[in-house]
Amino acid sequence: MSALPFHELPPVLATLGWDRTWHDLIESDPETRAVRRPARVTLHGRDAWRVHDGIDEHTVGVRGRLRELHSLPVGGDWVLLSGTSRDDAVIEALLPRRTALVRKVAGNRTDEQVVAANVDVVLVCVPMHSLNPRRLERELTLVWDSGAQPVVAVTKTDLAHDLGADLDEALAEIRAISVGVDVLDVSSYDGDGLEAVRALMPEGVTVAVIGPSGAGKSTLVNALVGHQVLATSAVRDDNRGMHTTTARHLVRVPDAGLVLDTPGMRELSLWADEDALEATFVDLEDFARDCRFHDCKHDSEPGCAVLAAIEAGLVEESRLASWRKLQRELAFLARKQDVRLAQEERKKWARMGKASRARIRP
Repeated sequence: MSALPFHELPPVLATLGWDRTWHDLIESDPETRAVRRPARVTLHGRDAWRVHDGIDEHTVGVRGRLRELHSLPVGGDWVLLSGTSRDDAVIEALLPRRTALVRKVAGNRTDEQVVAANVDVVLVCVPMHSLNPRRLERELTLVWDSGAQPVVAVTKTDLAHDLGADLDEALAEIRAISVGVDVLDVSSYDGDGLEAVRALMPEGVTVAVIGPSGAGKSTLVNALVGHQVLATSAVRDDNRGMHTTTARHLVRVPDAGLVLDTPGMRELSLWADEDALEATFVDLEDFARDCRFHDCKHDSEPGCAVLAAIEAGLVEESRLASWRKLQRELAFLARKQDVRLAQEERKKWARMGKASRARIRP
């Protein structure tokens, strides 16, 4: 059974982000061509998947071999279904991801966790009541590494007066960190800035929303959609957020594209490379090009342009300290990955040797 021609697919698929590139991909592979029902994952819980196949949204299972390969779908993924109805539908295949927002799993394990897939823009929510520059640098590094376009949204700006905060000053601080990234001020309560957010998502475009618990992500999604589709809870008296989202929801915005809400992440460990870090700290990289030595560590070397910029007040010293810390973290992650790969290789050869000895044993 071959896949349906592109023009015969349900037109709703296009509003979910399906295009001819995806269609040509499954047509070029005999294995995927035999499975003719593309669908997008709209909700991913701990062990539950809801998909939309262009006709209906329903809950499906995942084929066992995908579990064995640890290739489980996440919100935003495109998958291929077997079966002819919603009752017998099963996810048979996971299509390659165009973009993937990835972090390291919490704890000591050296494994990746895909937070969202196939998103075009990632909206990094920074709550007005709890600005954290160092966390924002981490979030931007993850987004640059994903392949998506980062945009920063300073949320809950209606609280500025109650908090005795200067909104313009807060925005200036965030823009100094988010070099090369658009920064929006948004109040879901007042509706301020919602049109600017909606402009990020024309039909077929997917925007993922990330940020700490209490940043107003679910409230923002509800405001964009026009009614409550996600649970929310108020900020506590100590201005800390309450964790309300435990699944990843992909929701269609009326007359626009799609928005993907994500759980608040308390621990945000990097899973990225040097290129993503350079994109986040592009201001430091620009100054570093004028250093006297090409391998300058920006510590105490003579002719260091980065230290000169700090001395002149062009860059905050805390930003250089953060850059060094994240560099060390990425280097440590790389070493742990090398060790893990070496251990897995040794185990593989040990298993092969054991099997070989069993075959030749009298």
